[in-house]
Amino acid sequence: MENNIISFVEYLSKEKKYSSHTITAYENDLLEFKDFIEVEFKCSLNEVQYNLIRAWIVSLVEGGVSNKTINRKISSLKSYYKFLLKIKKIAINPLLKHKSLKVPKKVQIPFSEKELEQVFELNDFSNNFEGIRNRLVIELFYATGIRKSELIELKIKNVDLKNKTLKVLGKRNKERILPLLDCTISIIESYLVYRFDLEMDKDSDVLILSKTGNKLSQSFVYRLINVYFSSVSQKTKKSPHVLRHSFATHLLNNGADLNSVKELLGHASLSSTQIYTHSSLAELQKVYKDSHPRG
Repeated sequence: MENNIISFVEYLSKEKKYSSHTITAYENDLLEFKDFIEVEFKCSLNEVQYNLIRAWIVSLVEGGVSNKTINRKISSLKSYYKFLLKIKKIAINPLLKHKSLKVPKKVQIPFSEKELEQVFELNDFSNNFEGIRNRLVIELFYATGIRKSELIELKIKNVDLKNKTLKVLGKRNKERILPLLDCTISIIESYLVYRFDLEMDKDSDVLILSKTGNKLSQSFVYRLINVYFSSVSQKTKKSPHVLRHSFATHLLNNGADLNSVKELLGHASLSSTQIYTHSSLAELQKVYKDSHPRG
């Protein structure tokens, strides 16, 4: 692998604090582009001009790659060439005037408040380790709005029952402190009784575990949410992210301001939070229509 790519990967890890998953994706995109230009144009990454990048985009489109995926791959290239400019390996960024491909916006529908009530009322959460743990997973997603990866990485020390807070390590190792509801604390306390009885490595500090004492996998958490919400919802997508979406939407519907929701979600900018406002707007429109004299 080229020295510049190695330096770039180290930069993403040490300075940008990107996750290993994100870094691997960037690296794979770069190596894929590198292979393309070497085979098609006998050219190195440092010699690239925009016409070669356009040729790669065309080949990806012809290969059936979606615009969204192509935009992600080009984003990796943008970051790489910005890095090369930063370390003075190139004089001009070949992607300076590139415009992203258009991607149709998909409106993701959150669970309703009624569906959230039903998932706790209609499902039989057994009074054992797995039942309490499953209920806690759903509770934490909906009560705090944390991401799937954040939930999986929670440590026991992250929970402060006395002060009713949860410390979460988000993207780029950015910490945030979230408040905990009394009902959430009650479930955590019930879970911890079973958690400490597990036959496992006593040094493990992970909060939520499988019945074999291991950290939960991404696929397990996704399946767990899908199974429980399939009994109460007909929505096509039933995932941890839809629960995070529901958390934000329900807060906004009930009067929370956008900045507060932004902080709770751990977003770097308001623009990221604003994608959750479409459902709130629908609620406002309903209230407006029902309340206005001419509605």
